[in-house]
Amino acid sequence: MTKTHDRPANPVIAVYGAYGHTARFVTAELLERGWTPVLSGRDAAKLEAAAAEHPGVEWRVATVDDAGSLDRAIDGAAAVINAAGPFEDTAPPLIEAALRARIHYLDLTAETLVAIDTFDTYRDDPRVKEAGIVVAPVMAFYGALGDLLATAAMGDWPAADEISIAVALDSWQPTRGTVLAGRRRAGRRVVFSDHRLSVLAGDEPAPEGTWTFPAPFGTQDVIGEFSTTDVITISRHLDTERISTFVNAAPLKDLMDPETQGPQAADDSGRSAQVFVVETVVRKGGEERRAAARGRDIYAFTAPIVVEAVERILAGRGRATGVVTAGEIFDAGDFLRSLPLDELSL
Repeated sequence: MTKTHDRPANPVIAVYGAYGHTARFVTAELLERGWTPVLSGRDAAKLEAAAAEHPGVEWRVATVDDAGSLDRAIDGAAAVINAAGPFEDTAPPLIEAALRARIHYLDLTAETLVAIDTFDTYRDDPRVKEAGIVVAPVMAFYGALGDLLATAAMGDWPAADEISIAVALDSWQPTRGTVLAGRRRAGRRVVFSDHRLSVLAGDEPAPEGTWTFPAPFGTQDVIGEFSTTDVITISRHLDTERISTFVNAAPLKDLMDPETQGPQAADDSGRSAQVFVVETVVRKGGEERRAAARGRDIYAFTAPIVVEAVERILAGRGRATGVVTAGEIFDAGDFLRSLPLDELSL
């Protein structure tokens, strides 16, 4: 359904890395809502091909080592969505470009170490406040959905003993970007315990166990300390001693498959048939609160998350400017109910 909240008429949104798999869903989502995307990236031929899928859409070549080209790429835009990995290379120069232009910046990174660096570098940067903009890294399936669910489950509790996030996928057809990000992480895992983040070396074995998910998954073998950006986003604004993360073990073999072909379209929209469930459990003393969501295609699902975020920010429906997470800036329950989920339990 097309959203029509109060906002500038026909706003222009720059999409960097616009020829990537997830970015194509972002462009389609922007157009569906009546926005004007401007496609940008490093490869002119790929940009032209991506723009050809949507006649009339403008495209602009820009490289992260050329600040002038980035300034031209986002000229006239109200916000820029960074969908280009590796984000350790693209996030800093694009944030700097957004600061110069005084426009909002959002990205889709699932790279935990990059997310930590972004929050740590820009959280107290006075230029962000002076510009009056939002810098929102990890506004995607990983980093935003779990954060929103945990925030909704936390409700009026000022603090919790533990927040657990469990992800189940019926398959994982990873994009090339996901595979490369995994290789760069080299097995290192970001964990949160005793109220602090730490990075474990890749040679430390991850814990194993089971988790009983909502339908259609049921009880699954899971791997603990699943290194997801939700650990970073939740720890930034919810008061808890520990954050535990789990993923069902079955789809992880797909990440290791050198012959993976990436996500395979199952309908005209380009979405895959992949089913996901994300469940959060917030515990305090002997009490617990749960929230869960079920949907389809983690990459395609990122598009309505980031575009809904942009729309709410431009409509003045965010709670703050500065460097923020989804759960921190938005009404979590209301945001979740706006997303195209197959099932939502709050």
